[in-house]
Order: sequence, then C-alpha cells, then structure tokens
Amino acid sequence: MASPRLPSSSLIATEPTLTISLEPTAAAEPVAAEPAAAQPVAAQPVAAQPVAAEPAAAPRTYDVMHVPGGVPVKSWTRGVPFEESAREQLRRVATLPFIHRHVAAMPDVHHGMGATVGSVIATRGAVIPAAVGVDIGCGMIAARTSMTASQLPDGLAALRSAIEAAVPHGRTDHGGANDRGAWRNPPTAHAEAWAALAPGYQAIADKHAKIGRGVQATQLGTLGTGNHFIELCLDEAQQVWVMLHSGSRGVGNRIGSYFIELAKRDMRRWFVNLPDQDLAYLPEGTDHFTDYVAAVSWAQRYASTNRELMLRSVMMALRATGLLPEFDASLEAVNCHHNYVSREKHFGESVIVTRKGAVRAGVGDLGIIPGSMGAKSYIVRGKGNVDSFSSCSHGAGRAMSRTEAKRRFTVADHVAATAGIECRKDADVVDETPAAYKSIDHVMAAQADLVDIVHTLRQVLCVKG
Repeated sequence: MASPRLPSSSLIATEPTLTISLEPTAAAEPVAAEPAAAQPVAAQPVAAQPVAAEPAAAPRTYDVMHVPGGVPVKSWTRGVPFEESAREQLRRVATLPFIHRHVAAMPDVHHGMGATVGSVIATRGAVIPAAVGVDIGCGMIAARTSMTASQLPDGLAALRSAIEAAVPHGRTDHGGANDRGAWRNPPTAHAEAWAALAPGYQAIADKHAKIGRGVQATQLGTLGTGNHFIELCLDEAQQVWVMLHSGSRGVGNRIGSYFIELAKRDMRRWFVNLPDQDLAYLPEGTDHFTDYVAAVSWAQRYASTNRELMLRSVMMALRATGLLPEFDASLEAVNCHHNYVSREKHFGESVIVTRKGAVRAGVGDLGIIPGSMGAKSYIVRGKGNVDSFSSCSHGAGRAMSRTEAKRRFTVADHVAATAGIECRKDADVVDETPAAYKSIDHVMAAQADLVDIVHTLRQVLCVKG
C-alpha cells in the first residue's frame, strides 16, 4: 500500500470521487443569483413607511455539546435518555481533524460497538469504517397492501407460521451447514439475484481473500437474528402493511469487520495516534479507501436486494395460505438503509457522510422509523434539516443493553408488553421486549423538525430471528 496523505484540518482539498448509487445524493444547496449592476434612478420623494419588526428566530430544537479541540456535537435528544458513554464516544469523534462542521446525534442515539449508534458524521478526505459498522446496508422495507384489518383472520398464528416457513431466520449450528437461518437450496429468484451480485463480490475477494471465506449466496433473502424482524402492521386507515428489517447478513459483517481492522493496522503502521482506536480511518487517495468504498457499495446492494427478496417471499407466503383475499402489494413501498456511507453536499462542500443507525431525511425523502415490539412505527417524509445533515433516527434506540434487559425483565413481563400481538413470547426474545427500548413517542417528538409523519403503523404480527 502506498504511503497515505494523512488528512488534517488544512489538507483535504482534492475533489472527492466516491459514488454510492443506492441512496439519493443530497440536493445541491441553492446558489443565490448575482445581483444585477445598479442602474441610476432619479430620486423621488417617498413617504415614510413603518418599519416591520424582524421575525423572531425559530427556537433551536437540538442541544449543542462543545468539545475542546474539536467540532460541536448537535443532538436531537430532548426528552429522551442520552447515556454518558454515548456522549463520550461522540466527543472523541468530534476531535478528529477531518470532521466537517459538526457531529449530529439522532434521538435514538446510544453507545455502540466501535462507534455510536444514531450518529451522522460528515468527513472530508477520509472514511471511518466503524462509523458504518459491520451490518453494512442494514435497513428497512415496507409495502402497503390493498387489504384492510377486517380481511385478516381472527387468529394470526397460521400467517406467522407461513412467514416463518417462507423466510429462513435465526441462527443454528453456529452458522454451519445445518443453519436454519440460511437456504439449503436457494430458490430460483434468489439464485438469479446472487448471480447478478457475484461478480462484484468476486472482485472484492480477489483483492482481500479473507472476505471471501464464508457463506454468501445461501444467506441472500434471509432475516438473521437480534433486532431483525418481519411484521404485519395496520396504519391509521386500517390498511395492512408488510414491513421488515435486515441487512447484509454474514458477508456484510465480514466486510465491515475486515476493513475496521485494516484501518487500525494502517493507523499503527503510520504512527497515527487516535482518541480511540475504533475510530481508525482510511484516507482518501489510498488503495484501502478505494477498496472499502467498492466493498461497502456492494454490501449495500446486497442488503437492499436481501430485503426485496424477503418481501417477495412474505407476499407469496401470505397468498398461499388461502386465508386472505386477493390483494395488491404495490400500493406504496419504501426501502431505505440506516447503516451506510454516501457522498453528499452539505454546507457548500462535497463530503463523505456515514450514518450508523440513522436514515437520510432530505426534503421529500421517504423513510421508516420502527418502534420496538408492541410499539408504533412510522413512515416519514424528510424535511431536509441542514443541521442534521438531512437525517433522522432509525428507530426507538435501545434504552439498555441486551444483558441488562434479560436481567431486568421476565417472560411474564414480555408477554404482558406484547399482549394482542402474534409473536414469540419466550426467554430468547426478552432482550427485545418493548421496555428495553426508548419510548418511540418521545423519540418522534424530539425530531419533529427533521421529519413529517406520513403513516402511523401498529404491529399485529411479528417474526423474530
């Protein structure tokens, strides 16, 4: 690898070349027209006019944390918990010399592995792989159907079983040959989708062999574990939606983990001291930067395809039950990432934006903000708030760790919290119980200037890994 030009506050001048096709590029900021040259005008007597009072500035809806030696951190966290460990992570990010303007924290912000979940970081001339994370391209897809609540059967257990049979989920056999969360023989549509993705993957693996070791094709169109889910929801008009949450599965994890470690190794090689080794970065103009951009772009395509295939499988499974009327599944659809990187223009400069647990919310952008099991979820439209780098939260955000949730809550607590919802109610999902997350109502109130609510959804069925 060639010796990199390590970014500093005065060094980032090269025009960036990163292009990510999955997310819309931020619209260029309007440029005021040059005023026309003044023309001489004969003076005319003018009657005095009352002077209108200056309009009051809109109240600021975010808090600012000033960081000695760094840029500010702007957080949309009023009325929601904001743990000190997450604040400290953000302060460390803010001291890096290539951060653009400030760091933005969404209302679902919480401490994360490597970098803060719910953070939006704009950089000049470098990218921080941990600021994207290891579930590259993780995100949401939702589709409104023509069905209404009255057309659903009284009991939803059979529909849940059909979805669980149609979409591999969870993880067994340590992810080995008998893993129930992967396909033994991928369906034709999935095999064709992988065939389109395979050349890009092979190009990455040819340069970085470690990424090529592990499953890829057999996990395409599968859900995964943790907070990934498939849901049937009802909106405010009692219309039925299908919504799901997943990402780039094991292959995305390998790509993210590999480049995070590669960046750390490069920092050690070039004697770069960091406030936190997890903030190791790849300078633009280096081979590793170029390779990471290619790999993360590919993983984002994999993740988006993964969600589309699962949505198709769910619709087919629902139709095959014979319990539902014929329905149209294409009335309205949204597919958005919330762990990704893109090139955008903010405050007049072309910058690299990493969103880890945040959704792009440019003017008119549609996004999905899910609540926890048993809570409301939202289809939203972005307002293009410039201070948030046109972003919003990706969900409610955890209020505590999984370990703490399992210590604090019982199966009985979870059963009570998910009453009326067809879902798992066993010890293995207690860490996903609603009380383990922040209040989605408070989260939405804290970001009222970031998005408008288009639809409010409530879950009636949930499949978890």
